[in-house]
Amino acid sequence: MSKPDFWNNTKRYYDFKSFLVNTFGCRVYKLQIDAGFTCPNRDGKIATGGCIYCDGRGSRLRQEGPLPSVGEQIVRAKQLFRRLRGAEKFIAYFQTFTNTYAPYETLKELYDEALRQEDIIGLAVGTRPDSISDDVIELFSEYARDSHIWLEYGLQSAHEKTLRFINRGHDLQTFIDTVTKTAGRDIYICTHIIVGLPGESHDDILKTARLVASLPIQGIKIHLLLALEGTALGTLYKAGKIEMIGMKDYVNTVCDILEILPPEMVIQRLTADGYRDIYLAPEWGKRKLTVINAIDREMERRDSHQGIKYDR
Repeated sequence: MSKPDFWNNTKRYYDFKSFLVNTFGCRVYKLQIDAGFTCPNRDGKIATGGCIYCDGRGSRLRQEGPLPSVGEQIVRAKQLFRRLRGAEKFIAYFQTFTNTYAPYETLKELYDEALRQEDIIGLAVGTRPDSISDDVIELFSEYARDSHIWLEYGLQSAHEKTLRFINRGHDLQTFIDTVTKTAGRDIYICTHIIVGLPGESHDDILKTARLVASLPIQGIKIHLLLALEGTALGTLYKAGKIEMIGMKDYVNTVCDILEILPPEMVIQRLTADGYRDIYLAPEWGKRKLTVINAIDREMERRDSHQGIKYDR
């Protein structure tokens, strides 16, 4: 099985940058937006405290003071990306916390404001599978007639024991049901999984990846579990109650995941970022580019590529 020609890149996986260039024929960048949302897993509707790895501070912009409007955030970010990276078109990425957790009218006003901005060709919206209603999914379907739409559903793990341990607040079936409801509407679906969760074996992680590969999902973000100061996970780490995954194991696991994912699935992330001022572990995780380069080298060593072991 050879590497697919449609990737049109030099990598051994279908990265998001290549996907965007192939789709739009120009440089497209995601602009991170903080629209002031919270999370039902923090405010008591579902749980309190959030997922055990979440520090709850939100974006750096939120930490600086009152949030500018969505339109103002987009204007500022466009200027930066145009100057530094030569970007031509943009996707407004509603990233911070649960970005469908508000009344329908509020959501529509915010998304409409983003789509009205010059050179915004679409939206990417990060949310939870238990925090999006049918009418909001339908709204995204309507947007998708004229715009490029990604809905990002956090899963993290396919194992109920793990979901309970990390205080996720929803079960696996909720995720599957929401993906099923979203599919077939011209909406691109991306899911997030975490490598290195306590109590999970290598086989457990691959079972999560195989589940994602079996569903109508077009993109994935693979995250490294990070211990951060001020989080429940950080407290467990400092008390010596959990261990963090080593770099070699992480790299090998990510490569194993890539091999079993569909070749059409867009790889939007291969590791994770964390605020340096509250970063605890793993120490090697701070070197994001080093980790990505190590993944590239391991795929080359294996003479492998994404999808080589995908079972249709």
